[in-house]
Amino acid sequence: MPRVKTFNEQEVLENAMNLFWEKGYAATSIQDLVNHLGINRASLYDTYGGKKELFLKSFAYYRNKNISGLKAFFKAHPDVKKGFKTLFNIAVDESVNDPARKGCFVVNTTTELIPGDTEILHILSENKITLENLFFNYLQLGEEEQQFGRGKDLKSIASFLYTLYSGIRVIGKVAPDKVKISKTVDIALSVLN
Repeated sequence: MPRVKTFNEQEVLENAMNLFWEKGYAATSIQDLVNHLGINRASLYDTYGGKKELFLKSFAYYRNKNISGLKAFFKAHPDVKKGFKTLFNIAVDESVNDPARKGCFVVNTTTELIPGDTEILHILSENKITLENLFFNYLQLGEEEQQFGRGKDLKSIASFLYTLYSGIRVIGKVAPDKVKISKTVDIALSVLN
């Protein structure tokens, strides 16, 4: 008779994501996962595969959650300049108010596993392209609505703003000074004036 799963797979992914995010891939052992997730090894392997497969699934979960959240955020903020300002202010607040200084799961994964893991490199490259395209589409909306002047290189601005967005998470880990980071955001957003 097959065993019945007594755990919620989405909840386990969320918890695994948080553990990998906090400790990093290399520092997280299978035993850490078993202890943190509250499931036995057999269930972990049967449901998710090995450590790397669970990492990839939890990373995909994080990525999908962030992309959905960003799409909803942009839709709820039709004023593009104010929207970016709010988005970056949220990122600054999250970064400087995080006592664990976890940073960004994507950035942490990039610095830990690249260039050594080509599979992760491919996933991270896709993530960067997806987010830059979301930023670009949002900028296009602002241009179409005449919220800022036409003729700007929106692709380059999208890439620049994505770099800033990622960088906020890094700086928040190192030097969580809200005033300095916020001033940097203001300077960066002046490209839309």
